[in-house]
Parts: sequence; structure tokens; C-alpha cells
Amino acid sequence: MFLSAIIFGLLGSFHCIGMCGPIAFMLPVDRNKPVKRFFQIVSYHLGRLFTYSLIGLLFGFLGKGFYFFGFQQQLSIIVGLTMILVVLFPKIFQKISFSKNISKIIFKIKNSLGKELKKQGNDTFFTIGFLNGFLPCWLVYMAIFGALATSNAFSGALYMFLFGLGTIPLMTAVVYLGSFAKGNFRKNIQKAIPIMVVLIGTLFILRGLGLGIPFVSPLEPVLDAVDTTIKGCH
Repeated sequence: MFLSAIIFGLLGSFHCIGMCGPIAFMLPVDRNKPVKRFFQIVSYHLGRLFTYSLIGLLFGFLGKGFYFFGFQQQLSIIVGLTMILVVLFPKIFQKISFSKNISKIIFKIKNSLGKELKKQGNDTFFTIGFLNGFLPCWLVYMAIFGALATSNAFSGALYMFLFGLGTIPLMTAVVYLGSFAKGNFRKNIQKAIPIMVVLIGTLFILRGLGLGIPFVSPLEPVLDAVDTTIKGCH
């Protein structure tokens, strides 16, 4: 399951170029000092990874509740179906709008991000990455679904951390080389992303079905464990 997070990040980073690429390209790095620039970029990525891990921690904690009450398998199926439906019926999900409160928060994040891009302090790059991690992105939402399907807060944080880790190679290349992934190459990768999302969604469904297939659809004796715990309390 954690492998899917890295795949999400690697393939999704081609989508991220369009969304976050301009931010990465506009980073106020010191281009005259290669070593300093390297650590500035690392600081930026650490900020993003920190945000993703925090988000994963929250949704992993929510997923723990489903695990405790024996709904982990059902949740995994729901997550998988949602991933597939988002790909098959994107227009339906595009009509879903944020509430006014969330829209205000996103506006404040973008405003703060714009101010940080004009600075060059030691903590600027970490802050930019931290804020960048909160920007709306449908691939991040898919990764969040994966974190929700984990059994505890740590696993959720790890899932989102690995997702962010997968985006680092290409996002780093954007800083060094600019917007290099153009033309047919980028188009082909963009076409592969929905297919990969469907495949990962299918894996989540198989995992939830508990068919007894090692590593793919293992049996989940969650309910038995919960029943045993409850009986032991009487």
C-alpha cells in the first residue's frame, strides 16, 4: 500500500509542474552559490513533507477510528471506489466547491505564499514549502484518501510523507532546469496518471475485500480481534 504513495508522487509530480511548478521555479534561491542553493531547495522540500505528514497524521488518526470499530475493510473499498469515480466522472467532482470559510483560508495561504516568495531569510524556504503543501490539488486529495485507509496516525503520516517524497525528483529538476517537461512526453505522462489512479483504487478495493491473497488482498481478522477484546472485558 505504501508503494502506491510513492507512485502517486512520482507520476503526480508531472501534474504538480502545472500547479506548483511556477512556485518552485520562482523560489528566491541563490543561483550564484550552488551549495547554498541546494540546502535552500532541501529546506523547501522539507516544508512540503512536513505539511503532508501533518495532513496524513490527521487522516490516519481518523482512519484509526474506522479500524477500531471494524470498518477498515469497508473504508478501503470506499476509498478505492472514490479514486476510480474521480477519474471516470471528473466533471461531477469539479462541480464540488469549497465553503466560504475554506476559500478564505486558501486565499490567505496564497497571499502569505506570495509574500514569502519575496523574502530570502533562512526560514523562508521551509515556510514556502509548508504553505505550498496546503494548496488545493486533486492528487493530494487522492493521497489523503490513501492515508485515511491506513490503520493509525503514524501510517497515515508515513503514507503522505512517501507521497511527498515521490514528488521531489521532478520538482527539484524544475528549480534547476525550469519547465523542461513539455510536449508529447509530458502529455503521455498526464495520460498515464488516471490509469495509475484507477489501478491503485482497484488495489484498495481488493485490499478491503480480504480475499486471502498475500500482499494484495490479505485476510483482515479485525472483527475477531475486536470481539475477543470486548469479551475479555466482561
